[in-house]
Amino acid sequence: MDDLLSRTRAAVWHPCTQMKQLEAVPPLAIARGEAAWLIGVDGRRYLDAISSWWVNLFGHCNPRINAAIVDQLGKIEHVMLAGATHAPVVELSERLARLTGLGHAFYGSDGASATEIALKMSAHYWRNAGQAGKNAFVSLQNGYHGETVGALSVTDIALFKDTYAPLLRHSVQVPTPDARLAEPGERAEAWALRCAAVLEAHLAEHAATTAAFIVEPLVQGAAGMAMYHPVYLARARELCDQYQVHLIADEIAVGFGRTGTLFAFEQASIRPDFICLSKGITGGYLPLSAVLTTDAVYAAFYGDAIARGFLHSHSYTGNPLACRAALAVLDIFEADRVIDANRLKAQEFTRALAGVAAHPRVGHFRQAGMIWAFDVTAARPGFSSRFHRAALERGVFIRPIGNTVYVMPPYVTSADDMSALAATLLACLERPDI
Repeated sequence: MDDLLSRTRAAVWHPCTQMKQLEAVPPLAIARGEAAWLIGVDGRRYLDAISSWWVNLFGHCNPRINAAIVDQLGKIEHVMLAGATHAPVVELSERLARLTGLGHAFYGSDGASATEIALKMSAHYWRNAGQAGKNAFVSLQNGYHGETVGALSVTDIALFKDTYAPLLRHSVQVPTPDARLAEPGERAEAWALRCAAVLEAHLAEHAATTAAFIVEPLVQGAAGMAMYHPVYLARARELCDQYQVHLIADEIAVGFGRTGTLFAFEQASIRPDFICLSKGITGGYLPLSAVLTTDAVYAAFYGDAIARGFLHSHSYTGNPLACRAALAVLDIFEADRVIDANRLKAQEFTRALAGVAAHPRVGHFRQAGMIWAFDVTAARPGFSSRFHRAALERGVFIRPIGNTVYVMPPYVTSADDMSALAATLLACLERPDI
């Protein structure tokens, strides 16, 4: 294990990491995975309480997803999607269209790529529609949409954004409906509508230059799992219709059942103009993202002129192996009635976390579907790193965001696993040195 750690420090540049810190807090050296567990090269087991950055849905080394990928390996591993097609990408596109109510899936490799695609597609639509001036974007305060240049332009996390500000295109952020920010005694719904009124005021003045409003539906992940009332999405849909602005639903983190419905936007009884999907789409197996949009948007690109088409590509767009993994994921959702099963699990897991919710150091305990989060009051600098290390000592892999501790476990996590996770959270909260 020591050799592997020294080699990773010498050769690998880890993401979202100050590399010098790896000298004091080395990364986990993982040999294999099994269901909701990661197994180190030393044989120690760690509950993957955050689904390996929110991507794993049905556990590590899931036999059904494994089988689908192995089957596809014997057919075709990759073919460029410009000028060719294949059965997995066609079937996946058809199934995603039925599930979202949108169509013509355009594929990328990761979440940030999906954001880039949606932003470019929206602005290009308005250009093709004779309104080239509609090329500005609006997003929520504390929102996160990725770290490529376009995606970072509509992100509002200073740690990621400030260094690269000279490279970014200006965008406008409107107040987040994060329920934690409501006035004392104010209901989440009322606060969400107050925030939507600011969006309305902005669109009333700037609709002529605004292409789209991009939003993480119901849960803003990098903001510390900020959760808000669905009425905000419903009102945003009305305003986007009224002012002829696209609504982009960034469901990269919250899609595929995380918030209790297959897609979070369903809880507001709306349909966006674009949906961005990634992370859980392949069950955590292979890089893949997709953007689906309306027939009206697609039709605006259809014609004889090459420049009118959407000239955007990724080398591994629509990779057959990734598409087969995604199809296996959708098969599991259907065959196992996962959404229904998760509703029962969410209730059971919330009961298991009741002691955590009642702990005196815990504030704003919250839950949406298979996501739980709470804020630790009076947390001292360095809290997240200390909590992370303390949880590892007890066999739980978890990474707080600032003073927010969250769990987003794979759907195969058992009741016993969740009870053990709750005990670990309580033990960490009880430690005065954290």
